[in-house]
This record gives sequence, C-alpha cells and structure tokens, in this order.
Amino acid sequence: MSTSLLLPMSAFALAASISPGPVNIVCLSSGTHYPLHKGLIFVTGATLGFLALFLGIGVGLYSLLHVTPWLEEALRWAGIVFLLYLSVRLCQHDGRVSEHDPHKAPGFITGAAMQWLNPKAWLASAAGIGAYTNGNDPYLIGLFAALYLPICWLSLASWVYAGAFLKRYLHRPIVLLTINRCLAVGLAASTLFLLLE
Repeated sequence: MSTSLLLPMSAFALAASISPGPVNIVCLSSGTHYPLHKGLIFVTGATLGFLALFLGIGVGLYSLLHVTPWLEEALRWAGIVFLLYLSVRLCQHDGRVSEHDPHKAPGFITGAAMQWLNPKAWLASAAGIGAYTNGNDPYLIGLFAALYLPICWLSLASWVYAGAFLKRYLHRPIVLLTINRCLAVGLAASTLFLLLE
C-alpha cells in the first residue's frame, strides 16, 4: 500500500516545495547577490529545517500548538518580524551585480530557522501528513520525509540557480534594483497571510 503512495506523496512534496513562498524568494535573492555555493548552503539549511519541522509535526508538535495558543501566536509574530527584516534588507540593495560580502549571505542556520517561522512550511507539513498518513504510522511519516528530502532540496536549489541566471544575464543595475524591489514587496506581502490568519 505504501508504494502506491509514492507518486502522490512526491507530487505533493514538489508542489509544496517549488511554489513561491518566503523561503523561495530568499533563495532567488541569494542567487542574484551571492556566490552560488552560499545559496546552496542556505538551501541545505532550509531543507533540513523543514524536515525537522515535518517530523516534529508528525510526532505531535502541531497538536501542542493547539493546546498552547500563546506559542502559536509567538511563532506567528516572530515570522512577521523576520520576513519584514529580510524584505527591508532586500529593499536596501542598490541593484549592482558586484559580489557582496559572502559573510552576509543568509546561511544554514537562517535557512533552518526560516522554515520554523514560515507558515507555508507548517501548513504543507500538516496538510501532507493529514492527507497521506494516519498520523500514527512512523513508517509512512518516515517515507514521506525521505521523499521530501531530495525534492525540497532540488526545488529550492532551482530558485537559487534562477537567481544566478538573472545575475549573469541582467547586468543593468536598474533591472536588478527592480527585481530586488519586487522580491522585497513579495516578502512583505507574505506577512499579510500571517496577519490575516
């Protein structure tokens, strides 16, 4: 029975991972501003952070949030502040394609933490576990997580590569400045989801 779930689980993981969201926007931005390997470090952190969240929800973390509403509220506001901070940093960039200080690139820890503050990650985890497992089957949850690992990493990496493509072929500062502003607005707009939740 579990093998018949491989394709739908994989399709769900791909749709949830590659669709635009705060983490994907930061991946795209990282590709346009920093060396490729720095973006892939962020991707690895975001992927492993998501898997930790996914497995945590699988073992009952989501139900903990329902019995402690203040924790859910604290996570929501932390997410809002973090996304607004990232959007301000993007907005401050001048659009030049010269290499930035690689030490300022979002790294492994930022990627991992961002998933825990990302409502899309919480919803994708809860929805996926609810749809494809009964919540009490560690084998199915582990199988789903094993599928998510390469799919999530490759999906996020594709956003970094898209950013690197933009940096390589769009050398006019006004173009990257416009992209930065759009990405900043996208990140700021994603906080509305948190506010209206």
